[in-house]
Amino acid sequence: MLAIMRRELGAYFRSPVGYVFLAVFYFFAGYFFLAGNLFGMNAHLGGVFNGLYTLLLFLVPILTMRLLSEERKNKTEQLLLSAPVSLTAMVLGKYLAAVIVFVLGLSVTLVYALFIASITPPNWGHVAGNFVATLLLGMALIAIGMFVSALTENQVIAGIGGFSVALFFSLVDALRTVFGGLPGEIIGALSFHERYHSFALGIFRVADILFFASVCAVFVFLSIRVFEKRRWS
Repeated sequence: MLAIMRRELGAYFRSPVGYVFLAVFYFFAGYFFLAGNLFGMNAHLGGVFNGLYTLLLFLVPILTMRLLSEERKNKTEQLLLSAPVSLTAMVLGKYLAAVIVFVLGLSVTLVYALFIASITPPNWGHVAGNFVATLLLGMALIAIGMFVSALTENQVIAGIGGFSVALFFSLVDALRTVFGGLPGEIIGALSFHERYHSFALGIFRVADILFFASVCAVFVFLSIRVFEKRRWS
């Protein structure tokens, strides 16, 4: 698994994908911080994280669209499937590589928090809540994007598909009001935004952590099953 992870990390930075992801992430995070905190004379980083929530819906599919689809396109998939490594280790290695690149981007928010702390004490509970919320959201979106990437060799389709599924989970609150009653409550339980918002308020609930962890586990598992089916087809 570690060998696959290192290979995938290297691939991110041998191509423009890793640099583009980090450059766009840092640019918008810096813009949100500059406009909301420095110019706005505000010590609360909630505006930065709120902006990143929307940004991730568009940006994470760029990070994941090549994860598995590229192997099919470059005809290297069979080499991986026949390699002396389990499918679980292969998929997890690729997943963790994408998560590491994402964390490299997200870590800039800690730099902002430390900068604010040098001027005035921030609310560290809110900072921690927003950081954990964004981390869990990003990990869930990466798992979703990776699964969509496993279904096609076209990276553009993988990117659009990953964005579409992520958008559904983020806007599912609107469907709750449409259906109402028990169906609406069941659909609303899938809402990313509601659970993210709880963390952003500094409320750490085990149910919310388990929800995001379950989304990651389910979509990683589905990605493994896609490759397992392809191995025997």
